[in-house]
Amino acid sequence: MVLAGLFFGFVVGVGLIAVWKFIMDKRSKHRIQKTTATELFNLIDEVELKKLCGENYPTHISFLTYEKVGWMNKMLEKFWPFVVQATEELVKMKLEPMLETYRPAGISSLKLDKFHLGKVAPQIDGVRIQRLRKSQVHMDLDFKWGGNGDIVLNIGVMGTKLPVQLKNLSFFGTVRVIFQLGDEIPCISALVVALLPKPKFNIEYTLKVIGGSTGTIPGLGDMIEDLVESSVADTLEWPHRIVLPVGDTPADIISDLGLKLQGRLKVTVVKASGLKSQEKFGKSDPYVRLYVRVLFKKKTTTKDSNLNPEWNESFEFDVEDTETQTLVLQVKDEDIGTDKELGIAAVSLNDLKPDTEIEITRPLLKHLDNIKHKDKGDRGSITVKLLYHPYTREEQDLAMSAEKKELDLKEEMKNNGVIGGTMDAVGGAVGGGAKLVGTGLTTVGSGGVKLVGTGVNAVGSGVGMVGSGVVRAGRMMSSGVKRLSSSNKLVNTTSTPINGSPMHEVNGMQKVKEV
Repeated sequence: MVLAGLFFGFVVGVGLIAVWKFIMDKRSKHRIQKTTATELFNLIDEVELKKLCGENYPTHISFLTYEKVGWMNKMLEKFWPFVVQATEELVKMKLEPMLETYRPAGISSLKLDKFHLGKVAPQIDGVRIQRLRKSQVHMDLDFKWGGNGDIVLNIGVMGTKLPVQLKNLSFFGTVRVIFQLGDEIPCISALVVALLPKPKFNIEYTLKVIGGSTGTIPGLGDMIEDLVESSVADTLEWPHRIVLPVGDTPADIISDLGLKLQGRLKVTVVKASGLKSQEKFGKSDPYVRLYVRVLFKKKTTTKDSNLNPEWNESFEFDVEDTETQTLVLQVKDEDIGTDKELGIAAVSLNDLKPDTEIEITRPLLKHLDNIKHKDKGDRGSITVKLLYHPYTREEQDLAMSAEKKELDLKEEMKNNGVIGGTMDAVGGAVGGGAKLVGTGLTTVGSGGVKLVGTGVNAVGSGVGMVGSGVVRAGRMMSSGVKRLSSSNKLVNTTSTPINGSPMHEVNGMQKVKEV
């Protein structure tokens, strides 16, 4: 009996061991097959996989389009100290005028006291090479830089000078470098550098007021953020680009590589619906500020105490690239002090058809970046009509000449105190209101008002105004009006506002507001 029990136990034990070994061998064989299949899968490209799968090609599978370039990062680490030493003064000299151009209205002056790129070299996570045009090579760099750079800005706010430091700078984005090929050594006649709009570039930093606190000046952080993002996006984000000639590059090649106006966009701001009041008492006084580029902002008239305003005002903008550019619509509440944001919307120009008008309604958001700014509240909607007209070569030349004159005029007006900055919105719709053209500021309306040079002279309404220290364009009153700064007072006057001006009477007085 004992022997029978021992024999039975031995047989059962051997059987369990045999079953366990069979299962483990089968599992190991399956793992080997899976590993082998994975390795083989990594060796085939997207075209071969599509041929293999046919109609059953899985949509969730994607292939990396960027190649790793560890060797390039090692070279950057070696070159970076010399790059910093050679370019810091040059970059500082180039950056200062650009910052002044994009200076927000709330900042009276802006200087670059210190610019240091730090000792940490940028990293390139991947490179993609393309041949999109004949005689060109496009290289897209997946670029990131988390350096220890140090930038100090000298900012003039409310009559005081503040040293503001931007520390712990980091940048993430995709940089496109276009090599224009040539027939002579070094076989490259020019370089084009730009940031691709998708994925959106990201700039992060720590803001610090040296010897003070950012809370001392309300809204300072927002103004600096607007300055950084606006200046980078409007100068480097595609279709905007920097063209760098290599050697004696022919002028026609440089001209062809540069940014050109492609068409004219006519925007009719129809109405806004269901706006939410930002006033403690009464209703908001909404207006719309709109732009394709931040340097060419326009604004509608203000509708007093109205949460469902109708404007039906038309504006025209030059467009450089309908595939990547968007129309931004900001609905704001005009107030004494800082104008409050009622909502913002963006309309892509990619779906526009030439010379075909379309009507679009967009919901208003708290911010265009829904990732950083979560908001599910209802802010109303805005309705616009869009009409895009592609330029002929002759129209393009005329438009580019007119754009240069407009920028020169806005720069002159800024220097003379007529406007706070070149990014200020100019009031006036097509067919009525203030419009920057030629060498003066023309108001198309009754009397054919024309404002020329720095001495502004209004004719047709019986109101004259001379001097350079006045409030922004389109906000003009009779002689004796002085430019308002931080006090934002109500000014006594009996003059008639120029047609299209954002001024309106309040109890026999006229309210003047900065954008």
